[in-house]
Amino acid sequence: MPGAVPPFRCFHMKTALSACLIVGLMTVCSDVRAATCPRPDALGTARTITVDVKTTPRVGLKSFPQTLPLNDKEVVLTFDDGPLPATTGKVLAALSAECVQATFFVIGRNAEASPQMLKAMVRQGHSIGNHTWSHPMLNHLDKAKALADIDKGFAAEAAALGPAKPGAVRLFRFPYFSSTPALLDEMEKRGVVVFGADLWASDWLKMTPEQELDLLTTRLAHARKGIILLHDIKSQTAAMLPGFLRYLKQNGYKVVHVVPAGDTGSMTSTGNATN
Repeated sequence: MPGAVPPFRCFHMKTALSACLIVGLMTVCSDVRAATCPRPDALGTARTITVDVKTTPRVGLKSFPQTLPLNDKEVVLTFDDGPLPATTGKVLAALSAECVQATFFVIGRNAEASPQMLKAMVRQGHSIGNHTWSHPMLNHLDKAKALADIDKGFAAEAAALGPAKPGAVRLFRFPYFSSTPALLDEMEKRGVVVFGADLWASDWLKMTPEQELDLLTTRLAHARKGIILLHDIKSQTAAMLPGFLRYLKQNGYKVVHVVPAGDTGSMTSTGNATN
């Protein structure tokens, strides 16, 4: 839950996804990928932005002076705090149904408990970011303890997915956006792009899916674009997401997917891409 906080390479692409099936509480995806989205009427992913720490060390207007260079009516979908099979599986199914890619900032201990969920995310072409091991208020810890929790989160993701490619940028979001200048400097030195957000649905508050959808669409209508923060561990968000994706499609919004520089896995899994 957030507190109060004071040259890109772009690719247009035809989106492809793994074939997925919800089995019990898990999302099981095959390794078979279509060349294009199987649903011509789907929302789809309009383009991909590759981020690099040299040009975008930190983004998101709720925390920082700058954000991603999005056009009017372009959004980036991001999800925090998972994976939690009961809800993350539903989120992945909703995204798959509309051929949309997102970025998941996962908690290390949840990744360790559900490594197959991370693998399902990657097979569907989503990007993975770190959200620490245990979701602490990092600005309440000394630097060494804060970095230890961050590093443990990265290690849990690597254990599930394998180590990052040499030179690949990593993505990170501070829990509660509780950064410090020293930790921000350390992330930049390590080549880690830090994500804030431009708007959110306040889905840490108790509300119905319908109330959340109304709140989020009202905020988006005002902002017109931006990095959107949601939580894939929230049942109300999982229930709200299909309606929100329909809203985006019906109102002319485009989804932009963020890919870390040096990580070509997401580009490969989404089929054809051209400059």
